[in-house]
Amino acid sequence: MTVFAMSFLAFIPQLKAQKQAFVDTQYILSNIPEYGDAQDILNSLSEKWQKEITDKHAQVQAMYKAYQAEEVLLPSDVKKKRRDAIMQKDQEVQALQKKYFGPKGELFKKREELIKPIQEKVYNAIETVATNEHIDFVFDKAGSPTLLYGNPKFDISDEVLNEVGNVLQTNTQQ
Repeated sequence: MTVFAMSFLAFIPQLKAQKQAFVDTQYILSNIPEYGDAQDILNSLSEKWQKEITDKHAQVQAMYKAYQAEEVLLPSDVKKKRRDAIMQKDQEVQALQKKYFGPKGELFKKREELIKPIQEKVYNAIETVATNEHIDFVFDKAGSPTLLYGNPKFDISDEVLNEVGNVLQTNTQQ
């Protein structure tokens, strides 16, 4: 074999090498003014709602302290009414907290409204840059490593599903 042929064969694996890159989405987002504005709005709402909840919780505590101070003097039917009123008020505070801060609460909805469009723009930009630069995989180094973009030609999900199906069929036939 000639030296040229051997050099060419040594170069072939590099032709098939996958090109990878990374981004820091925290850095990117922190340099987008709209993201900072959205975070400010969310923080303001969160503080406002937290103050409202704290104030209502203080009311429940005051009701309970007043009840404790007068408990020995109250007839049993009045005691029950006061305890029920305290429990009712406490449940209202918990419901309000869930309404604002629960998994599908107001803060979650507002975050979806304000932050999601910005994140989508960032992810679309990542995909555009990766496609233009012929990058096969882009990882996010902010937080735990996350794949943000993968060239679909390297997606072996269907093959894995087929293999899982084959394994399951083999196991059920035994």
